[in-house]
Amino acid sequence: MKNFGFYMPTRLFFGAGSVKRLAKVRLPQGTGLIITGGTSTTRLGYVAKVADTLAEAGHPTVVYNKVQPNPTIEGVRECAALCREQNIAFVVGLGGGSSIDTAKAVAIMATNDGDWWDYIHGGTGGGKRMVNAGLPIVAIPTTAGTGTEADPFTVITNGEEKIGGGGEKCFPTISIVDPDFMMTVPPHLTAYQGFDAFFHAAEGYLAKTANPMSDMFALQAIALIGKSLAAAVKDGSNADARADVALANTLAGFVETLSSCSGEHAIEHALSAFHPDLPHGAGLIMLSKAYWSRFKDTSADRLQAIAHALGRADGDFLAALAELQQACGVDKLRLSDYGVKPEDAGELADNAASTMGALFRVDPRTLSREEIMDIITESI
Repeated sequence: MKNFGFYMPTRLFFGAGSVKRLAKVRLPQGTGLIITGGTSTTRLGYVAKVADTLAEAGHPTVVYNKVQPNPTIEGVRECAALCREQNIAFVVGLGGGSSIDTAKAVAIMATNDGDWWDYIHGGTGGGKRMVNAGLPIVAIPTTAGTGTEADPFTVITNGEEKIGGGGEKCFPTISIVDPDFMMTVPPHLTAYQGFDAFFHAAEGYLAKTANPMSDMFALQAIALIGKSLAAAVKDGSNADARADVALANTLAGFVETLSSCSGEHAIEHALSAFHPDLPHGAGLIMLSKAYWSRFKDTSADRLQAIAHALGRADGDFLAALAELQQACGVDKLRLSDYGVKPEDAGELADNAASTMGALFRVDPRTLSREEIMDIITESI
């Protein structure tokens, strides 16, 4: 049996209505900064609900609402400057993974010198260690896809580099997973995000870094997605299905913490760095058949176990994957829909290797540059 470690310092509250817990949790005295993006969290009343609940506990708040779907280094810098100017005591990431990842980076930059990119390992990152603990982080996801409420990682884009970073200092202090905040996500985004969670779990189960603890979380997350993702896509008001997918997402975050994503994520990060309008989960769906077919011989037992968790009795993983994509209405997606061309494959493969190359090293076998290019071209 493999040796492994498990460190999870986040206090997590799960379930409908659990945002009310904010009124009673221990947070530093002072002003909180709510970090969010777009207009939906404001329009749907989530920002007001969080601010009002914090006010009950004596915490005034200010709001930064400029986070992009693929959060940028410029946004982190702007938000970190606001954090220092306002003498912020804690940060709240409210929204999708982009808002929570931005909150993590900002929390670190509020207490450490330099720039976030100084602490990135890969690409043009500075590779420095974070010296000081960041500000306390409250993570409140309004989507079920990234699992960032249950892991110590961030993904930030700097030009044509979209790189994961972080470490133990980036774990949220408190995470509140309230499915009530996810009920209005549109069907196509529910599917994209749900498949992101699925691939976090499945890649972590496939990776060389998998261990008994990560396997336990991974298979349970996969089973919940197989049971309820299509139902949540079909009927967003299905509270039970939403809760299942929300829990699957958080469990998949544990898998990221305990194991790792694999080369599929490295390739997609390169794609969405060059094509910021490409939703991350959609990119993973497009790559999936070509990527996972490369391991049908080397990882047959693992793929069979994933298929069984999805409910496929014969253990045919690629068939189970295709069935789930069809049930969620995402089986026709192609990279060409977002302007990716065959002649781009070499540059994308090189970008993936230079920015997120560590993920290829946990694949069950090494993929050559030519194979990575083929995965991209087969997905166009």
